[in-house]
Amino acid sequence: MGHAAIDDLDRRLLALLREDGRLTNQELAELVGLSPSQCSRRRIALEQAGLILSYQAHLSPEADGSSLLGLIEVRLARHAPDAAEALVRYVAQEPAIRDAFKVTGDHDFLIKVGVASLAELNDLLGRLSALGGAVAHLRTAVVLERIKENGRMLPVGG
Repeated sequence: MGHAAIDDLDRRLLALLREDGRLTNQELAELVGLSPSQCSRRRIALEQAGLILSYQAHLSPEADGSSLLGLIEVRLARHAPDAAEALVRYVAQEPAIRDAFKVTGDHDFLIKVGVASLAELNDLLGRLSALGGAVAHLRTAVVLERIKENGRMLPVGG
């Protein structure tokens, strides 16, 4: 099943799983009007096609000790492969980095981090700045309130 081969039922299954990845094949079957075995086959095909990347729990900041979220815009010092590779290597090994994107605009990357304190954020920024001259500029915004994450609205004060 390639990306072009999905149909409306597959799209419905994907939407339901995005909302709740814990749905069983029985529950999915009831929601879309298929048999559990048909749902299972479709889910497996969607996974094998790379359309379902993973199943995970969306944790609260209290659960994972990262009550402070930061968004960091990174501008590389030079647009050479070694500079981007240095940043990507750091992203891969830094557990505080939640998401990282290569972007257009004034900056080259946008990174979302979760840390326990401003001191930890400061340390992380220092490590980013020290990446062998790869980073020219960092601009950081601290998240004041989480409103919507992973496509879902959070409770007020989330």
